[in-house]
Amino acid sequence: MTKKFLTTSVAAVALIGTTTACVTDPNTGNQVISRAAIGGVGGAGLGYLLGGLIGGRTARIVGAGIGAAAGGYVGYRMDEQIREIEEVTAGTGVDVTETPGGDGILVTFPDVTFAVNSTTITPAMREVLDGVAQSMIDYPNSLIDVMGHTDATGSDSYNLDLSRRRAESVSNYLVSRGVARARIESLGYGEQYPVADNTTEAGRAANRRVEIRITPVTQEDVEAAY
Repeated sequence: MTKKFLTTSVAAVALIGTTTACVTDPNTGNQVISRAAIGGVGGAGLGYLLGGLIGGRTARIVGAGIGAAAGGYVGYRMDEQIREIEEVTAGTGVDVTETPGGDGILVTFPDVTFAVNSTTITPAMREVLDGVAQSMIDYPNSLIDVMGHTDATGSDSYNLDLSRRRAESVSNYLVSRGVARARIESLGYGEQYPVADNTTEAGRAANRRVEIRITPVTQEDVEAAY
């Protein structure tokens, strides 16, 4: 692990230990770390969730043909979509929250989404992704970032490549279910942004994840793009 990644990991663990960022997972009843709460405090390695969309907005809005109706999406429509995604992912270990800052939805798929060192989505998680993809189709005025993460086991280069291929695998699956390709960008971060302690098995399992960020497109975004 490089010094940069080690520093990021230590900072993230330190923040987790010094904040009240735990919430109850409605799917399991267990206490889990809230990425939204951590991001709201300032990041400590999770600042990438506060950054801009992967690849920007303009080309993706135009490519996906998102138009004037986008203005009606924001606000209560986002709340409705969160509720619906929570329903289709209930009991699966998938975590659904608002993004830090409350400008989008973060859907986090756990370690069991893939077999060890594999980019093949498990049958159980394909069924869950079917429901998430349908929600994206039902709420078309948004852009989608798919972000892959690994634990710190293995080399930096291997982890980066694996996280990228897993993110692409999820992106390709969403497209196969009917989500417009122009709406989706994917990126692998490797081990750079842990959410738990990489020295424990439970922590490593938490760090092996794929996140889907769904960002509503506002009327102002559409006007700027066109």
